[in-house]
Amino acid sequence: PKEGDVLVAIDAEKPVALEAKDIPVGGPPVLAWPMDPASNTVRRDSRLNKVLLVHLDPSTLVGSTQERAAEGVVAYSAICPHAGCEVNGWLADQQILECSCHYSHYNPREAAAVMDGPATRSLAALPLKIVEGKLTVAKPFTGRVGIVPT
Repeated sequence: PKEGDVLVAIDAEKPVALEAKDIPVGGPPVLAWPMDPASNTVRRDSRLNKVLLVHLDPSTLVGSTQERAAEGVVAYSAICPHAGCEVNGWLADQQILECSCHYSHYNPREAAAVMDGPATRSLAALPLKIVEGKLTVAKPFTGRVGIVPT
């Protein structure tokens, strides 16, 4: 994702820029791709561009997570740093993200910090802003997306 990209739902028939109201408060997360708003090019060529959007109560967001959120919506890489699986689980009662491959759990309120499981680092965060009502990429991912080669 590049600064200024808008986010579009992965399963949308037509790529339409998402707004905060399109993401259900309290989950579940919405999977999205970044899209260049000038050319309407959806950046789906790499699975590393897949983004998880979670809408939470802004008062529950901690530290840098508050600064990266837009109207309570936070964005993280959908690729687990442990083995590169897709983070596709949502434990609604606890409002935490889960990688169903090896059951790493991440806290979306605290920079997607690892709560338990084999992952050793948090999901990369994608800072957001609102531009003309649309969820827009404010800055690139805060860290490396996916696994770190050894």
